[in-house]
Amino acid sequence: MPRKVKPGSAEGKDLAAEAWGLLVPLVYPPRFIEIARKMGVTPPILGALRFLEQPQTMGRMAELLHCDRSNVTGIVDTLEERKLAERKPSAGDRRVKVVQLTAAGKKLRSRSIEEMLKPPAWIESLSASDQGKLRDILRRAGDDVSS
Repeated sequence: MPRKVKPGSAEGKDLAAEAWGLLVPLVYPPRFIEIARKMGVTPPILGALRFLEQPQTMGRMAELLHCDRSNVTGIVDTLEERKLAERKPSAGDRRVKVVQLTAAGKKLRSRSIEEMLKPPAWIESLSASDQGKLRDILRRAGDDVSS
């Protein structure tokens, strides 16, 4: 039977740090950059597409992307130049601009979401048993985050 490690203990912190250190390079940024390249966009544009299922204000986009509002202006400029999105006045306050995907932007967003949902090769190469264990661990970790 596996030995239990107390989560707050030094050994638990070391194990958590080691696990995280092993997980980060598998998940981000390589996979995100790979998908951005495949879609023909930069990572910031791919990040913006993720959050534009519904029109968003520039301020809300800055919050979602965890960046300064001035960075969002450049991202939206690029989306507009590529005809992927457009700025429109908000229905509630014409002084506020919302960013809305065009038909081309919606298509690219849909394709990028499909790519993000495909498991990377490192997961597919695991045995079915290990894939199940990984799923169960991540599900428990997700439950801890949401509670």
